[in-house]
Amino acid sequence: MTASTLYEIPLTLIDGTETTFDRFRGKTVLVVNVASKCGFTPQYAGLEALYRRYKDEGFVVLGLPCNQFMGQEPGDEADIASFCELNFGVSFPLTEKVDVRGKHQHPLYAELTTFKSGPLPGLIKWNFEKFLVNSAGQVVDRFASTVEPESEQIVRAISRETAVVRAKTPE
Repeated sequence: MTASTLYEIPLTLIDGTETTFDRFRGKTVLVVNVASKCGFTPQYAGLEALYRRYKDEGFVVLGLPCNQFMGQEPGDEADIASFCELNFGVSFPLTEKVDVRGKHQHPLYAELTTFKSGPLPGLIKWNFEKFLVNSAGQVVDRFASTVEPESEQIVRAISRETAVVRAKTPE
């Protein structure tokens, strides 16, 4: 996978806005497949906290709702957006509902799952798996659903990547 390939991938935001992953060029992005009725759903709070903590340092969380794991994201886009805002104050970008594996796998996940490093190579196993994409558009880390967003492991990885962005930014 090349960064240019990743940046060309089309995305439809939860409000219907058509865009590409290129809107995140130069930023560190934590890409997460999310669901409203999952045991990991409370991670929305941690994801929002990370986003607020690091967004001024070129960091963004991108949530992609998915209903492929035991039907844990049954609502439509309006339901999902409302749930996230009302229950967790989510202000980070969300996309329309997507498939993260299988025949109709979203192109972003087709690219992300080529990242073979770490304990989770290949297919998405469950909701709230996390991929860290650096400011150059390269996947640099992958975290299991069980790894909390504000864990030392994720915070350290985000801090490392945002430091690279800060080092490149002229004062």
